[in-house]
Amino acid sequence: MLEVKATSKYVRTSAQKAGLVLELIRGKKAADALSILHFTKKSVARDIEKTLRSAIANAVNVADKNQKRRLDEDDLVVSRAYADQGPSQKRVRPAPMGRAYQTIKRTTHISVCVVEGAEREAEKKAARTDKAAAKSARASRATTSAKAKPAGTTDRAARTRKSKTERPQKKSASQESK
Repeated sequence: MLEVKATSKYVRTSAQKAGLVLELIRGKKAADALSILHFTKKSVARDIEKTLRSAIANAVNVADKNQKRRLDEDDLVVSRAYADQGPSQKRVRPAPMGRAYQTIKRTTHISVCVVEGAEREAEKKAARTDKAAAKSARASRATTSAKAKPAGTTDRAARTRKSKTERPQKKSASQESK
């Protein structure tokens, strides 16, 4: 199984913003990931698309040189995609009354790894996460139904409603004299 990595360093965006877009392509086929990135409206998607294209080209090149075989883009799957925080540039912006505000211009290192023929693994992983989500939902439903109150106890609102209806009405002093 062939795993190839491509990294773009010092991309002028925050790692958090890049991570939101990288989450969309993780585990997808390379061709699908490219189309997702092409139609994503975030500006960092262009930089990630560039990195993904580089990873695909690296994989084709490695397969052609080292293993003497042709590799198709459709056989590749994005196995890992992550953004590490790069160095931050600190700048000063003038502020009122002679003060200065500091602006932090963040950078990130974007890494994308592609794997050959891991479609089955990606499908299995997706199935596992679906099963886990269904299992946790069933468990949460079971715990909420198990929290039923023991016989003879009621909630506070029911007790106050009951006590108000059972309580005899007090007569005022003017009503007692009549």
